[in-house]
Amino acid sequence: MAMNLRQIEMFRAVMATGSISGAARLLSVSQPAISRLLSYTEDRLGLTLFERVKGRVQPTPEARMLFAEVEQVHQGVTRVNELADELRRGGAGSIRLVASPSVGHMLVPKAVARFRHAHPEVRVEFEILTLSELIARIASHRADLAVTSMAVDDPTVKAVQIAEGRLRVIFPAGHPLEAKRVVKPVDLVPYPIIGYGSQTPYGVVVGRALGGAPQPIRFNAQVRFTPNACCLVQAGGGVAVVDDFVLMDDAWPNIRSRPLVPKTATRPHLLSSRVEPLSRIARRFVADLQSLLKAFPEDGEAG
Repeated sequence: MAMNLRQIEMFRAVMATGSISGAARLLSVSQPAISRLLSYTEDRLGLTLFERVKGRVQPTPEARMLFAEVEQVHQGVTRVNELADELRRGGAGSIRLVASPSVGHMLVPKAVARFRHAHPEVRVEFEILTLSELIARIASHRADLAVTSMAVDDPTVKAVQIAEGRLRVIFPAGHPLEAKRVVKPVDLVPYPIIGYGSQTPYGVVVGRALGGAPQPIRFNAQVRFTPNACCLVQAGGGVAVVDDFVLMDDAWPNIRSRPLVPKTATRPHLLSSRVEPLSRIARRFVADLQSLLKAFPEDGEAG
């Protein structure tokens, strides 16, 4: 037999208070009612959940294992009730956003801030993930929207290009590369470069972009995400290649950048479910995001 919500609520109350009387007070019911429901639940489950010791109840190992799952159910029910209350008060619910690191550093937070200013009653959940992780979130309906820093071709999600940028070479202020208007792969040969994993999507893109150098380019450091590369460069730790979205709004005061040539385009995409239409809330967020992107320089020369 499966536990129903009433039994789950009773079980959690007994676990939380450590006694039948405490659970009764917490749930505003009589002690005999709690005792009867507890005995009925144990009988139907075929498990002993509590040992009675000197007027108190001690949870069995089985009860402790159940409690971990019950807490998750309780949190889910609580969120349903919160959402119902928001809707009853005229609120608009919630939106779950995920983004890859480059666009998640400045672009998406700026869009979230604009959206929150217009819709303060909406609950926003925002998380930075890898490309494979955010595709999985959208495909499994655990996120409403994802914003990626590069093209996505995956049959499990709907992907729409929302902008175009380019790769740029970044270095600390005062670096010799600052004298150049643009940077070619050959210009990077004298300098150790901060790179990415060769098997990661970003590492593949950067590796191809630097493949035209007449001599091997030395990678003396490796990071996972472009904001990590920016942190190292900001601290004077080397030279790196990033897209211009992570450099928005002069987010790194000590960093200088130049376009990498030949141009390597980066194409941020918006991901959503293939089978479910966007909610009204999600469409409003997309409008704010697109409004921000209209002001982004298409030639990628700013920054």
